[in-house]
Amino acid sequence: MEVAKRLHTVEEYYFSKKLREVRGLIAQGKPVINMGIGSPDLAPAPQVLEAMNTASYEDGAHQYQNYQGLPELRNAIANFYKTHFKVAINPENEVLPLMGSKEGIMHISMAYLNEGDEALIPNPGYPTYTSVTKLVQATPVYYDLTAESNWFPDLEALEKRDLSKVKIMWLSYPHMPTGAKPTVALFEALIAFAKKHQILLVNDNPYSFVLNDEQRSILALPEAKEVAVELNSLSKSFNMAGWRVGMVLGSKEHISAILKVKSNMDSGMFYSVQKGAIAALQLDKDWFASLNEVYAKRKKLVLELVQKLGCTYDPDSVGMFVWCKLPEGITSSETFIDEVLYDKHVFITPGTIFGDKGEGYIRFSLCVTEEKIQEAINRF
Repeated sequence: MEVAKRLHTVEEYYFSKKLREVRGLIAQGKPVINMGIGSPDLAPAPQVLEAMNTASYEDGAHQYQNYQGLPELRNAIANFYKTHFKVAINPENEVLPLMGSKEGIMHISMAYLNEGDEALIPNPGYPTYTSVTKLVQATPVYYDLTAESNWFPDLEALEKRDLSKVKIMWLSYPHMPTGAKPTVALFEALIAFAKKHQILLVNDNPYSFVLNDEQRSILALPEAKEVAVELNSLSKSFNMAGWRVGMVLGSKEHISAILKVKSNMDSGMFYSVQKGAIAALQLDKDWFASLNEVYAKRKKLVLELVQKLGCTYDPDSVGMFVWCKLPEGITSSETFIDEVLYDKHVFITPGTIFGDKGEGYIRFSLCVTEEKIQEAINRF
């Protein structure tokens, strides 16, 4: 039986393949330290676990749930955005809970991209933007980000392109993988650009609270909802990656279009998970402070390792990764990380998985205990 042609346009996700290789080394008895993937190793808050556990005994908890999520969850998301991002969201029709923001990338693409349409994708950027664009038979068009431009898009250069087929522009600020922080001026320029060319901006915003004192949403700007939606997630900021709780926020019209896709692809998330998510969204700033205290200690140690390797980094970057430039003379990120993996048994992410503009860079995850990071340092 022949597979669909769309499968020939994508490959298995890098981490899916590479982690098999890592597991193989571990099975051989190699003491591999995984500093590559951003999967939080800390636990959610106790009240989140309690809320989920208690809810599992409630009547109806194990039945199908509403496609739009519990009204209490939508209210909690709206209040969260009002408190932390100064964004007014109508919980009735301007927010849609998702089973992780990754599924939102597919839902949005299916709602807005036809075969032959184009999507602007950051380079470097999250690989899923490219793979999903190809799966819906649209065309990825890359815009380069560089350290010299603070990893911001060059909109003047984009203006010189033929943008007539572009329907979506993917953004990710704070930027993944580099940790660059957005500015109000950047969001203003992007909104003006999108309005001029009738492009939907999608800002993927899961890293705002990790080692970052400035939370910004593109939806906080006037008229943003006309041309922008925002994805967010509880995975990183609340240690709930495996729970698969995300959300997309935007205008009533945009959310309605995305709901048409979602309601035909899955059902609402598990009731108890929603109740746990509500408890998480109601945590105060002490939660983020305690989380960042741990990450700050880990980052200090990772930077020791970075310096041992002769790499350089941006001290102003935020998020749960350290993006660093390899020393002069090293031409292949993938060769470098493989040498480290097989020689020192430390797994680091090569920058090339995020696009060719990631060549010459590597990325460390902070989802590793201080003891393991110190062990990695000692191996060098």
